[in-house]
Amino acid sequence: MTAPSDARARGTRLPRVRRRRQLLAAAQEVFVARGYHAAAMDEIAERAGVSKPVLYQHFPGKLELYLALLEEHSEVLVEKQREALESTDDNRQRVTASFQAYFDFVAGDGEAFRLVFESDLRNLPAVREKSEQTFQRCAELIGDVIRQDTSISDEEAHLLSIALVGMAETSARYWLNNHGSVPQDAAEQLVARLAWRGISGWDLTRSAEEAASGD
Repeated sequence: MTAPSDARARGTRLPRVRRRRQLLAAAQEVFVARGYHAAAMDEIAERAGVSKPVLYQHFPGKLELYLALLEEHSEVLVEKQREALESTDDNRQRVTASFQAYFDFVAGDGEAFRLVFESDLRNLPAVREKSEQTFQRCAELIGDVIRQDTSISDEEAHLLSIALVGMAETSARYWLNNHGSVPQDAAEQLVARLAWRGISGWDLTRSAEEAASGD
């Protein structure tokens, strides 16, 4: 039997926030290892080192546990993307940072990306809506930068941002699922270079030109 995630004896009292964190960590381990449908609340409780009644005090059921994890990790991805875009005013570096955000997310501990990108619950409206919302929020962040720094229309900027997010997600997942046969930094640079060669073909607005030149 795998040791409890928090390595705490059953029945140890914890503050509610810490207990919730412990339960979510245990649930993530089980969901990633088994998938949603094969995961059991008994195993999650055992992994966390608590009784099932304690688990049910915090989460009414398995779906609520899953949705809480999906919400948490979706927010992490969106914030990684926001931080990447705000980290520099240089658009080429922004493209690289944006791809790095996706590669870092899929390479993170616990394979949390599988909850966001590879859920076996995509047919459920709540899961599908959250996954699509996460994709759209990342695209909107990128689209805002494209609109600000080029003269293309809002609709064109949105389409480009959707394409870039899809490219980042697909390439990062492919890279990880092929056991990182290309070093992570090399993979990030390779895909970012491809994206930059395409997106840099649009004319910059005057303000973006000035920012790029340092004026």
